[in-house]
Amino acid sequence: MTDSVLNVVLGLVASAISAGLGWLAQALRRRRKVERVRAFFGLPAGGECLIVVNQHPVSPSAKSVSRNDVYALMELAALVKECGAQAELVPHDDVRQGLGNKAEFCIGGPVSNERTAAHLASWLPGASYAQDPDGQVSVLTVGTEEYRYGKETEPTGGHSFVLLARLHPTPGSRPAFLIAGQTAVANHAAVRYLVANHRRLARRHAQAGTFVLVLKVVNPKAYGPDVVELAADVTADALRRTPVSSAA
Repeated sequence: MTDSVLNVVLGLVASAISAGLGWLAQALRRRRKVERVRAFFGLPAGGECLIVVNQHPVSPSAKSVSRNDVYALMELAALVKECGAQAELVPHDDVRQGLGNKAEFCIGGPVSNERTAAHLASWLPGASYAQDPDGQVSVLTVGTEEYRYGKETEPTGGHSFVLLARLHPTPGSRPAFLIAGQTAVANHAAVRYLVANHRRLARRHAQAGTFVLVLKVVNPKAYGPDVVELAADVTADALRRTPVSSAA
């Protein structure tokens, strides 16, 4: 074998080794990324999770779901599939189990989702919702702060708020994610925010930490669920139970 042929062979071998190492490094990075996503959402490969489906708040049918809530459910289903887990869709009034055994995604405010109402009462006593006479969830209150719904007929196009929480009641348990918006568009926006920002949320609140955020959906009439702002981190206020004053 001449020197020139030997150099060509050695070059090919070096290129193959370099390509193999590059592929291996990329595969390891992808695996670490997926493992971080699985850890944050509590979705191990082959595991199961609950997706609790709310009811359309103004539909006479108990099985009707708002179109934007369906979009939110589809994006959650894609996330679960990416993690290699399996999702079980359950109606909000048909869940009879506690937290921690499975990861959970609970969609909708307490008016359209009985499971949300239970989570608020049990784990987020500092948060509450109020309705207008027409059934619109108009005010989200956390602690002493009020977040009022702005109608789409306003010159600015209106706005809505959504409570996004990660509940982790006991160490080692699977988390429950609560997405409780004033509108279905707000629910959809919060799901997108959660999926897009989970790495930042994990760094800020720890991989297994509890957090409660209020998000503001800006001008949903024009922008749908795409323009979202972090209105406040209300973790401390939402977890704090307001003391009941005794009668004189």
